[in-house]
Amino acid sequence: MNLEKVVFGFFILLAATLNFGFVYGDLSNPDHHDVTELFAAVVVNLIATVLKFGDRTQIGAVHLATSLVAVLQLVAATLVWFYAAHVSPDGVTSARLAAIVSLSAGALFANVVSVVILVAETVMLRR
Repeated sequence: MNLEKVVFGFFILLAATLNFGFVYGDLSNPDHHDVTELFAAVVVNLIATVLKFGDRTQIGAVHLATSLVAVLQLVAATLVWFYAAHVSPDGVTSARLAAIVSLSAGALFANVVSVVILVAETVMLRR
């Protein structure tokens, strides 16, 4: 068993599950979407992105691209949340929360693509 591949797979799956945990719930109910979970999703996705650097294969490039998309969308969701909570006089409205969750759902899709690539790559391995 290769410890590097275990850590790599762990962070890819953790990124997807944290992202799913944030997205899951009523779209307009702030009680269903915790800012701490969004922060954890951003951090774990950044770690997963760093782990994907250095792979010079075509699959590695697609892995990195999916991770960069997820990080970009999660950072955008975080900025919208920050603006709504600390700058906007209206606060976190249901419309702003819908935008935050929608951006996070896009990141979730990128994470799912990354997991599918990881599983396909694992199945294609020959001994």
